[in-house]
Amino acid sequence: MTDFPGSLLTGYRAFRDGRHAQESARYRALAEHGQTPEVMVIACCDSRSAPETVFNAGPGEIFVVRNVANLVPPYEPEGSLHGVAAALEFAVQGLEVRHVVVLGHGRCGGIHAALHPEAQPLSPDDFIGKWMDQLGPVAAEVAARAGLTDAERQTALERAAIGQSLANLRTFPFVSVREGRGRLGLHGAWFDIASGALWTMDPATGAFSRAE
Repeated sequence: MTDFPGSLLTGYRAFRDGRHAQESARYRALAEHGQTPEVMVIACCDSRSAPETVFNAGPGEIFVVRNVANLVPPYEPEGSLHGVAAALEFAVQGLEVRHVVVLGHGRCGGIHAALHPEAQPLSPDDFIGKWMDQLGPVAAEVAARAGLTDAERQTALERAAIGQSLANLRTFPFVSVREGRGRLGLHGAWFDIASGALWTMDPATGAFSRAE
């Protein structure tokens, strides 16, 4: 399997001859003057929930970082490499975005793994399990809730994880300072893949309501 995926080349040609050709002036401007997005989206790497698709965004409109289960680790300047922190630093400090959105989604595989830590790891290193350990306490609390179906527990943890990531965002000094000065807004949202519905999080209560 050494050939470049043919489906990607087909898609590229359609993009080149279609959207890029139609928006060539916009792409040239972005290349010459740089990007100035107002919104950063922290999303899951799931192929079914691309933020650019969900929000119908054009080139240069949103700055996106994606990882398993759209998690934001807390501020820890020492130690390991921090891909999310690096992207956050660039978006907030460099691009000066006005909003950061944590976008979760239904049927998230990472969240399912957090709810079922007893499952066999995909590899001996268990990278997914270690990554999802960030949700350990909240996953245990959701798993212990009585009267919920498995699907309801899944959705509950997907949304609780969004709240935890928002809380972790506020542990970054450059985020909390800008939010306190009214220069940065933090938001949570959850996308239902099956129905296409978007639910947004009330910053005061943490409750989710369907966007219209």
